[in-house]
Amino acid sequence: MSTVVNTVHSTLKPTDNPFLNGAFRPNFNEHVAHVGSLKVIGEIPRDLDGIYIRNTHNQVHEPMGIYHPFDGDGMLHSVHFQNGQAAYRSRFVRTTGFLAEQAAQASLWTGILEPDKGARRGWGAMGSMKDNAGTDIICHAGKLLATMSQGSEPWRLDPISLDTQGPDANWARHVMPHGIGSHYKVDPQTGEMMFFNYPEVWPYMHYGVVDRDNQLVHYVPVELPGARWPHDLGITKNYTILHDTPQFFDPELLKKGVRKLAFHPELPARFGVIPRRGSGADVRWFEATSCHILHLSNCYEDGDEIVMDGCIMPRPVMHPVGKTEGGDVYARMKARLDKHNNPTMMHRWRFNLRTGQTTEQYLDDEITEFPVVSNDYVGRPYRYSYNILYQPGEWLFCGLKKFDLQTGATQRFEYGPGRYGSEPQMARRLGATGEDDGYLLVYVTDMVQDRSEALVFDASDIARGPVATVILPERISVGVHACWVEGDRIHGEHRDSRMLP
Repeated sequence: MSTVVNTVHSTLKPTDNPFLNGAFRPNFNEHVAHVGSLKVIGEIPRDLDGIYIRNTHNQVHEPMGIYHPFDGDGMLHSVHFQNGQAAYRSRFVRTTGFLAEQAAQASLWTGILEPDKGARRGWGAMGSMKDNAGTDIICHAGKLLATMSQGSEPWRLDPISLDTQGPDANWARHVMPHGIGSHYKVDPQTGEMMFFNYPEVWPYMHYGVVDRDNQLVHYVPVELPGARWPHDLGITKNYTILHDTPQFFDPELLKKGVRKLAFHPELPARFGVIPRRGSGADVRWFEATSCHILHLSNCYEDGDEIVMDGCIMPRPVMHPVGKTEGGDVYARMKARLDKHNNPTMMHRWRFNLRTGQTTEQYLDDEITEFPVVSNDYVGRPYRYSYNILYQPGEWLFCGLKKFDLQTGATQRFEYGPGRYGSEPQMARRLGATGEDDGYLLVYVTDMVQDRSEALVFDASDIARGPVATVILPERISVGVHACWVEGDRIHGEHRDSRMLP
């Protein structure tokens, strides 16, 4: 009972690329399903109020060269929950690259595996790539912000209609041509957003702060030893934590315009703690075990120490995937993306601002990733992290795991055969009194029933399964990052503090 408001014409041809088939099959229809038009199994809680939005790399045109699952255009899927009911929308992020390829009715850029073979310039660390805005999605200052992983223009969208409004009108020009990295954090108490970028030229990183009114109030260079490949950053009440891990491009090849990424286990990981409005000279660098990090769970201050929790990748294995390597290129691509070949586990770092020492510990030995916490606890002491579980042999998410970092207890829920999820989000209920007093939300693509669902769990007891299942109008491609926009944040950041610990 939904309406297809637009169908984007595709030029894709039949292929054996697993990342264009099965659970990764792209979508071309843009839908609107109004309140009352979606089938619901169970009952949507009336105290669930806000919008759950997920981004997706969704390929439209026949690829130029090897297609990687991070190459597709950004496409957003949203479910708006209010008064025990739900509405659904899906829209492409209409970036410059998307519109150019729509006009040409063909791909105009190569992808992440062949960035130097493209004929046109892109943005960010992978300078010849298209800015697809397909990785991260958050809401800040009353607008969505969608970006790609390798450096992007800050694309703004309306959180309700999902209409693209272009690169941010207030501050995009100040960060280009380097753009912003795909992960940024919003402080729930101040409404400020912290971000970074990592160009291939000196100083190799910048760090910035955008205030609750969407004004760029701080933007400084942070000098690194060379071009790096960070992915996330952390924030606390007073500090931001920047990453310099030993996975980066060969500097000599980079001088020749060739990007060859490698992990250097002989080098330590470095983490820079900078005051929120600090300069590059204020950064205090802490060394730690050699590793790479994709995603953090949360950070907070504990006396003299900065605590950083996230999923450590202790020894990344860069399986070769180019056409010249021989064998099945897609099998090698799957091997690289399979987290059971590149394990990631919950880990804790402590950076002592008084002694300058780093201490570390594993928090768990199961392979998990995409950790999320309640928006209200970002940058503050917290108790619960919600992570995804991986299907062995695939880059597919087969379940959820909840960590109680105070007691060490865990809960889990697995979706079942042929059912694959995305990054979850924690939505505290109206009038919530505890950190997990609310609902865990996730999209699931069901290959058995050929449909997609939005699942609503009681966040305090995910093991008992969803309390409500919202059936979406069409089976959607599996995706990456998501966000939760509280009903009272849809139109802007708070002028007073939210309930915080």
